[in-house]
Amino acid sequence: MGGGPDRPGLSLIPGPVAPDRTAIVVAGPTASGKSALALAIARELGGVVVNADSMQVYRELSVLTARPGPAALAAAPHRLYGVLPAAERCSAGRWRVMAEAAAAEARQTRRQPIFVGGTGLYLRALTEGFAPVPEVPAEVAAEGARRLAALGPAGLHAELVHLDPVTAGRLAAADSQRILRAWTVFRATGRPLSEWQAEAPAGGGWRSLTIALTPPRAALYAACDARFCRMVEEGAVEEVKSLLALGLDPGLPAMRAVGVRELAGAIAGRTSLPAAIAAAQTATRRYAKRQMTWIRHQMASAYLVPEKFSERILPDIFAKIRHFLLTAPA
Repeated sequence: MGGGPDRPGLSLIPGPVAPDRTAIVVAGPTASGKSALALAIARELGGVVVNADSMQVYRELSVLTARPGPAALAAAPHRLYGVLPAAERCSAGRWRVMAEAAAAEARQTRRQPIFVGGTGLYLRALTEGFAPVPEVPAEVAAEGARRLAALGPAGLHAELVHLDPVTAGRLAAADSQRILRAWTVFRATGRPLSEWQAEAPAGGGWRSLTIALTPPRAALYAACDARFCRMVEEGAVEEVKSLLALGLDPGLPAMRAVGVRELAGAIAGRTSLPAAIAAAQTATRRYAKRQMTWIRHQMASAYLVPEKFSERILPDIFAKIRHFLLTAPA
């Protein structure tokens, strides 16, 4: 393949280099092969892979998030993987600041940043900007987690109806994560999340090409199931044990990663390991389904690839990237 890591920017990027605000984005549901695709593009471009997955930022979640291994890290530079401790909270706003810095670093070495991940909110924050919602203080987040544990998602949703009826009307009563987010924003700022979101977005300004892998459902679900079994073989149970030993707030994002709750049940003896694996596989498939729905509804301009990653799809994708970069405005 063209440029390779030792020849940054020579393969597809027109000289001297594509504009600073040009982004290549690789999206897709979990287990679709998007990390492998991003790596192939980075090798072809002499680029840098920048993580846009909300769980791969956490240091303690290597196995459960299928973080790139030594071979991938040796093949191309990777940024924003395992950069935060699980005790901290990442948000779309915080991630965007880190991503902008990673992109600037890449450009200083004349490398094209390739953003890859399945967290749609992060990708949107980068390419379109995001509502300037202030960070929620840790004590308010902890209060919200306690309230959610006491009332359950439906109970907290009922409270949100009175605090922020616009946001509450958009959310299902079982959507605990988004209900908690809206509840804590109101508690922290005294303003509904819907009001913050109505303000002009901050950030954005990228000219982007998004490539989204959208495999058939049966193939995707089979890949999800197989990958979680591999995670267990590679040490996922031990990883969750180490995470639990930190005694972290269960409301922290890292503690809500797919597989943590299920394997924690087996570790505590509340269920068997086979039952925990089956439950985690179900949760993974549901997560992949939500990601696919988001891509189809929110990424209307994306170049959709209706299959999992394989080297067979690379020529068409490289041609698409070549055209995108060669037509970038000066």
